[in-house]
Amino acid sequence: MTSTEEHSTEEQYTYQNGDRREEEPSSGSEMEIHQRKRGRGHGFLLFLCGLLIGTLLSGLVFVSPMRRALFFKDGGSGGKEASQELLNEATSQKIQLIANTIHNHYYKPKEISLGDERSGLYKGLVESLGDPYSVYYTGEELKQMMSETEGTYGGIGAMLSLDKESGYTYISGVMEKTPAEEAGIQTGDIIFKINGKSAHGMQTDEVASQIRGKEGTKVHLTLVREGDQGNIEVDLVRKKISSPTVSGKMLENHIGYLKITEFDEVTYDQYLNTFAELKGKGMKGMILDLRNNPGGNLDTVCQIARRILPKGIIVYTKDNRGKRVDYDSDGKHEIQIPLVVLVNGNSASASEILAGAIKDYHLGKLVGTTTFGKGIVQQIIDLNDGTALKLTVSDYYTPSGKNIHGIGIDPDEKVELDVDALKKDGSDNQLNKAVELIEKEMKNQK
Repeated sequence: MTSTEEHSTEEQYTYQNGDRREEEPSSGSEMEIHQRKRGRGHGFLLFLCGLLIGTLLSGLVFVSPMRRALFFKDGGSGGKEASQELLNEATSQKIQLIANTIHNHYYKPKEISLGDERSGLYKGLVESLGDPYSVYYTGEELKQMMSETEGTYGGIGAMLSLDKESGYTYISGVMEKTPAEEAGIQTGDIIFKINGKSAHGMQTDEVASQIRGKEGTKVHLTLVREGDQGNIEVDLVRKKISSPTVSGKMLENHIGYLKITEFDEVTYDQYLNTFAELKGKGMKGMILDLRNNPGGNLDTVCQIARRILPKGIIVYTKDNRGKRVDYDSDGKHEIQIPLVVLVNGNSASASEILAGAIKDYHLGKLVGTTTFGKGIVQQIIDLNDGTALKLTVSDYYTPSGKNIHGIGIDPDEKVELDVDALKKDGSDNQLNKAVELIEKEMKNQK
C-alpha cells in the first residue's frame, strides 16, 4: 500500500487545498441478440440492480456536478491553432456541400432541422474520438442530465445493466408503482429499440438518455423477453421519479447491511443517515453492497470514503500532461467495525474507487466477482451557450498505484451468484458468504 508520503517523494506538490492536492508533472513524464438470452448471470432481483433509468451515467466517474467554462489560452495541441485547422476553407465548403445535398435530395425534406444538423456535427466531432464516455450534450440533454444528479428525473422507474458481450442493455430491476411496473416490464427484458431506433451498441447512459424526458411525455420501447417468440411493444408515459441511492437493514447477529446504488448529490447525506440508523440499532459489523453500482460523482464517493478509510490517499488522477491530483482522507472517521464489500461485474467507476481503496488498505474483504474495470474520469465542460461536453480528462489510480481500466478489481473471495437459488427462494449466496466472513471477524475481535 502506497502512503501519502511515498507519493510525495516522486513528484513535488505545487498546490494544496483541503483534501485535494495537485502536483506538477515530472519531466520524464454485433453479436446476435439471442446470445444475450443465454448467460445472463446476475441482476434478476430489484435489490441487486444498479442504474435507475434517467439517473446517473452508467460506469461514470465525473468531476463534480459543477460545470466549468472552457477557454483556450494558447495555440497548443488543444487550442486556437487546432480549431483553425479543423475549420479551414475546404472543410467548411465540404460541410456546406453535404448540407445542401441533404436539403435538395433527402426524401423527407420537412423533417430536416438546421439545429439538429448542427448538433449532429458537434456530436460527430466528439464521437470521432472513439470514446463511448465522451459526449456532446444539447441544451435539453444537459438539463436532463443535471436534474438526474440531483436525484429526481422524468423516467419510467426501471433499472438498467449492460451486457458487454451482446451489446444490448437489459432491465435489471423495476421499481414499484412506476410506469415500468404498470406496463408489465420485467427484470431480464432486453431493450431492443427505443422509439423505433435500435439500442444495439449503446452505452447504458445513452439508453437512459433516450428513455428519460419531461414528465408526462411518452416513450416507446421494443423489448425482447426470454421465452417469447415475438417482440414486445410498450408505450409508457414518463413520471417524476425520485431515486433513493442508499438503503439499509439489520441482519442477525448485529450485522448491518448497507447498499449504495450510485453516487450522486444526495448520496452522501443518505449514507450518513443510514449508517447512523444502523449504528443506533446496535450494528457491530457492516456489509457494504456495491453490486450493480455504475458509479457517479467523484467528490461524492470521496466524501463517503472519508467516513470509512484511514488517513491517506483515496484515489489520484493524472491528465494528458501528467498533472496529478490526489484525493485524501484525514482518517478522523475510520470505520472501527468489521467490513465486507459486495461487488460484481456491474460495479463500475466510482464504486471501484471505493472498493479499490478498501482493498488496498486491507480494511475489509471484497466478495463476489471481478468489477467492471472503468478507470477513467470525465469532466462536464460548459460551452457557454447552454450546451456542454462530457469529456474523458484523466486516468485514476487506487492508493497502491493501480489503474484498473479494462481490468477491474478481483475480489478477495470469488463467489458467482447462484441465480437459480435467488429466483427460487431469494437466497443470495454472495450475501451469505459476506455474513460468514463478518461473523468470523467479529468472533476474532472478542
